[in-house]
Amino acid sequence: MADLIHTDDWEYLRQHTPARLALGRAGHSLPTRQLLAFNMDHARARDAVHSGLDMPKVKSELATFGLPVLHLRSQAADRREYLLRPDYGRQLHETSRKQLDEGQYPPTDLCIVVADGLSAQAVNHHAVEVIKELLPILKEKHWQLAPLCLVEQGRVAIADEIGEKLKARMVLILLGERPGLSSPHSLGAYLTYGPRVGLTDESRNCVSNIRPDGLTYERAAEKIMYLLQEMKTLGLSGVGLKDDSAGYLSD
Repeated sequence: MADLIHTDDWEYLRQHTPARLALGRAGHSLPTRQLLAFNMDHARARDAVHSGLDMPKVKSELATFGLPVLHLRSQAADRREYLLRPDYGRQLHETSRKQLDEGQYPPTDLCIVVADGLSAQAVNHHAVEVIKELLPILKEKHWQLAPLCLVEQGRVAIADEIGEKLKARMVLILLGERPGLSSPHSLGAYLTYGPRVGLTDESRNCVSNIRPDGLTYERAAEKIMYLLQEMKTLGLSGVGLKDDSAGYLSD
């Protein structure tokens, strides 16, 4: 039976990457083991898209940082509507908008937002760990921070409205990235200078693939801090801000 499976000459590369390559073949198809593994990874990615925030856990962990925690939600009523109407996930629900409008918030340097995105699993596993690495650096540099914001059914752009209403000079949103077959729980970080409603993607900078098997929490916090410092110094973000952190962080 083993003779029916033809290995791939590039199979040795698989020890260096979780990418799906050099799978071999059985006739004109994949070996059964590889086909089953593909179906399993695909199922995990689908489950991640439909996963939900562990609100009690994440909220209680955020509260340990000594900052107020605001529980907000987007206009998407549930996960199905969130997936079918991306525009709803970019806008605050009226009750959350009113909650921010009625609060008395002084201007700050940075607002940190946590939202489920396209993989709440990523947020449940990684978001608090990244903030844990980042906050000591921010405090050491005497940055003024807005309340932490935890958003249900939120997409990247919802941070612009939150940052604007909280009078934050910059906003950072941590949320689950679109799941891949090799990683259903990868966290992304999006940073924007001068957040306001109506901004588009060219106004943001992104740090992606944050997870233990990708960009580590410590390294992600260092890269995020580098970008934030550059934004603060130059007064801009997005395509006008080049990420030269590779050389900076290796020193």
